[in-house]
Amino acid sequence: MAVTVLVHIVNEDPIVLDVDDLPDPTDQYLIGMNPRYRDGKDVSYVMEDVTTILFPWHRITFVELLPSEEEERIIGRVRE
Repeated sequence: MAVTVLVHIVNEDPIVLDVDDLPDPTDQYLIGMNPRYRDGKDVSYVMEDVTTILFPWHRITFVELLPSEEEERIIGRVRE
């Protein structure tokens, strides 16, 4: 099952990636698919035909795990 993550890259805007599995602590890079900005636009420094991208860990500041659509529906913000 793919997990959607928000990757914060050094000196770049954060991008959204779909990853198959969470990375292992011994991995040297993060493998992601369907790179895009948070607003869904194409990443400017990636060619438009690219579907899979590898980022070395030394270029990544941190990674946020985004909730799936199912989790978002179950646990949502409620105002009364």
